[in-house]
Amino acid sequence: MKNSRRGMTLIELLVAMVLMAALLVALLSFVFSMTEIWGQGGERRLFAQHVDAVTRHVESMLRRAALPSAGGVAAEAFSVREISPPGQGRILGLGFTLNDGDRLLTWSGQPVPLAECVLNVVPNRGLIIHWRSALEAEKDDWRDEPVTALITAIEYRHLDTRMGNWRTETTPQRAGNGGWLVPEQIVLRFAHGKQTAERVLTLPLAPDGAPLF
Repeated sequence: MKNSRRGMTLIELLVAMVLMAALLVALLSFVFSMTEIWGQGGERRLFAQHVDAVTRHVESMLRRAALPSAGGVAAEAFSVREISPPGQGRILGLGFTLNDGDRLLTWSGQPVPLAECVLNVVPNRGLIIHWRSALEAEKDDWRDEPVTALITAIEYRHLDTRMGNWRTETTPQRAGNGGWLVPEQIVLRFAHGKQTAERVLTLPLAPDGAPLF
């Protein structure tokens, strides 16, 4: 009995190889596109999580700064403060004091007491807390604590009570008496690549100077 089975011809083998290569390219393209989509989505999520975490921490500091303390006055919890750290020139920023310190501001691993803070944005460094303890001599240098490089600006918002609208400034503004106007709100602007975000924080003081909580 004659054997009817035969092997694949060269042409058939080449056609099969071409089809397999096409299927493999299509599969790899699908995998790479899904990986890219997932990676971009993951980067957006990480950026959003970072923005929320930093915002919560700054908001927590502002709330703690507004808490009444023995001998303290809630209405004076915030100010625009001018400092001159060595080698950094004149710096204007939102100033406040944290009686119990903060986990970012430490002496020998412990939160520094009576931490005087000034928020500032430094180009290419992001949000910086300039700080010192009120227990130190006035001559002691201010320290810098980087918070995040993804904040590109702090803006100051003032409520125009006559017009009933908000005025946003990129720098602190002078008051009529020669001092500085304390904003009712600050705006934190974040950027990472093409991703941007902004968060508006209201300073926790009511019009009569009492804390809002």
